[in-house]
Amino acid sequence: MTARLQDLVCLISGGHQGIGAAIVEAYRAEGAIVVSADWKNDDAMVDDCYWTRRLDVTRKSEWQSLTSEITASFGRIDILVNNAGTTGWASIHDVDDTEWDRIINVNQRGTHYGMASVAEGMISRRRGSIINISSIFGSRAVANLAAYHASKAAVLGMTRNAAITYAPHAVRVNAILPGWIATPMTAGQADELNQEFIGRTPMNRGGTPNEIAAAAVFLGANESSFVTGVELPVDGGYLAL
Repeated sequence: MTARLQDLVCLISGGHQGIGAAIVEAYRAEGAIVVSADWKNDDAMVDDCYWTRRLDVTRKSEWQSLTSEITASFGRIDILVNNAGTTGWASIHDVDDTEWDRIINVNQRGTHYGMASVAEGMISRRRGSIINISSIFGSRAVANLAAYHASKAAVLGMTRNAAITYAPHAVRVNAILPGWIATPMTAGQADELNQEFIGRTPMNRGGTPNEIAAAAVFLGANESSFVTGVELPVDGGYLAL
């Protein structure tokens, strides 16, 4: 049986740890050629089908350089997963400009630059899948998290816009909305905060990075060929409340 992503060229931002690392491993298991891009990475070619590259997603020039390198080597980029992200807990009146800009630049501007860097190539080939990692908090509110809310809601808006814009060119754009997921990011939060979010989840547990990766495989694979503009919660029922 052929692997679901066999020989597809896939670029995954934020691939060093957590959800990104799980997507990298899931894509490799499905036969993809994977480039994991992360500001924590070293530039390396692990093998012919797996590269790591350092990428600051807030720098347009770095996106352009990386996508040009991948295209020169493999001829195309079939799937982009915009996964790199960051968070912060300040409220609207407390967040300072530096913190606001840090979060918006990574979560929103980084997603924009990623999509912009692959769109023309996908359009010209009339094939491609872009998967943006948003959040349940792009759709629902909790106290504080002001810049994070703003950035992840923007990711959903950009996803819908790109889906409609690129649909006539057979390029699909979708978003995944993770709920509470066990990652280094959530491990760094206060335990009482984590338990509060898990307690609000109807399935009464947190998710795993592998559960997000499974959704990313589906949205990248041909079985989702008629799926675009979707906001897919992987959240144990949180958004159904």
